[in-house]
Amino acid sequence: MRRLLVIIAALALALPGVPFQVNRPAVAAAPPDISLTNVKAHLTQFQAIANANGGNRAHGRPGYLASANYVRGQLDAAGYSTTLQSFTYNGATGYNVIADWPGGDPNDILMVGAHLDSVTAGPGINDNGSGSAAILETALEVSRQNLAPTKHLRFAWWGAEELGLRGSQYYVNNLPAAERSKIKGYLNFDMVGSPNPGYFLYDGDNSDGVGAGPGPAGSAQLEQVLADYFTSIGVPTRGTDFDGRSDYGPFIGVGIAAGGTFTGAEGVKSSAQATLWGGTAGQAFDVCYHRACDTTANINDTALNRNADAVAYAVWTIGTATPPVTVWSDDFETATGWTQVAGTATSGLWERGDPQATASSGTKQLGTTVSGVNDLVTGRLAGAAAGDYDVDGGTTAIQSPPITLPATGPLRLSLSWYLAHGSNASSADYLRVRIAGATTGTVFQQLGAATDRDGVWNTATADLSGYAGQTVRILVEAADAATASLVEAGVDDVKITR
Repeated sequence: MRRLLVIIAALALALPGVPFQVNRPAVAAAPPDISLTNVKAHLTQFQAIANANGGNRAHGRPGYLASANYVRGQLDAAGYSTTLQSFTYNGATGYNVIADWPGGDPNDILMVGAHLDSVTAGPGINDNGSGSAAILETALEVSRQNLAPTKHLRFAWWGAEELGLRGSQYYVNNLPAAERSKIKGYLNFDMVGSPNPGYFLYDGDNSDGVGAGPGPAGSAQLEQVLADYFTSIGVPTRGTDFDGRSDYGPFIGVGIAAGGTFTGAEGVKSSAQATLWGGTAGQAFDVCYHRACDTTANINDTALNRNADAVAYAVWTIGTATPPVTVWSDDFETATGWTQVAGTATSGLWERGDPQATASSGTKQLGTTVSGVNDLVTGRLAGAAAGDYDVDGGTTAIQSPPITLPATGPLRLSLSWYLAHGSNASSADYLRVRIAGATTGTVFQQLGAATDRDGVWNTATADLSGYAGQTVRILVEAADAATASLVEAGVDDVKITR
């Protein structure tokens, strides 16, 4: 496999009320070259286990327990602390293999998982021997290199995914709340060697704008880490929706950021996708999906190769990052000196306060914040009608108190935001964040459009390194600048880190 020499940019992950950020050290070792030969050797073992146990590795069947014992044995020999967690479903005992690598911050856990079970129809080598083997070989490489991560690394192989995410749901449900809160990110790898592959990333930021919406805060940054890897090898990627079909589902259900890769299942590759990635248009990504022919012959080596390296890239990049230092932050629970700036809007001016929810063809102003009870909001009251206190008549702006930035970076701004509007909005409407220092520049902008957009909290980050050593203000602006439209916006948990 190709050894990566790319040192990626800083990553910031923020869960509601719980900072999880990644600042790269000045010099970092390149993520390792995961051996395709070794990954395929694990697949050969899974195939042999299926062959010896009725042709499958399904929940409640002897082939599954043999697979779990194989994985656990490899990890025990490599120095992991392992647990074979049992659960019952459909009258049969299932197992999750949980493996913790010693060291790292126990309150800052990066978890990496894949389901280990097959369907009863076949051995499940792509679905999901491929993901299981890729994360297993990455975990073993952690041991070979005696990695000393800053985050605590936990790997998991889930049982009974094919019966409705039973193993991962059992794990999440049975974690005490205090332990659950320590897991700051979860990476899932389910089918990463499809024979007619695509290169899909879980759409953490909902940039595709379809389906279930964005993942929990921090998911966009997990997606970006994986995108950085594929960019470094010249492979374009596309989003895949958080549709709940794999083991990230229980994690995002409790607000844990998630990401991962996927090379396609029973869906049919389009002509555009074949042009993008090669392969055969009009044919399923995996013609043997949930069939007896999902054997070691049902693997695309190139896709498996790339995705195994992507797993390692993410583990090394996130897991060994240095903790960030907070330069300045505001969660708006107390008054810190934000002041309104003159604008043209006649209503819906920015203010700090406890927002009231409004709805018009869906939620427009959110009555909930990301943390605490207060945020920055355009006209916090609801009024008798949804449009009583929205932005009307032009622009409204509010600015932070002066912030003195350190002379050295890198510096990163992160914040939570939403912009909501009616279908009569246009691109003249916007939410905008600018930095005013020696020069003034826009670091984030979301434009309106002639579609109905409901309020949903999202996250944004921006590089402020160019302002190092300056005293700056953060300017937050919103506009209803064209035809009168229902426009609402909110901002919460603004932070600058180094």
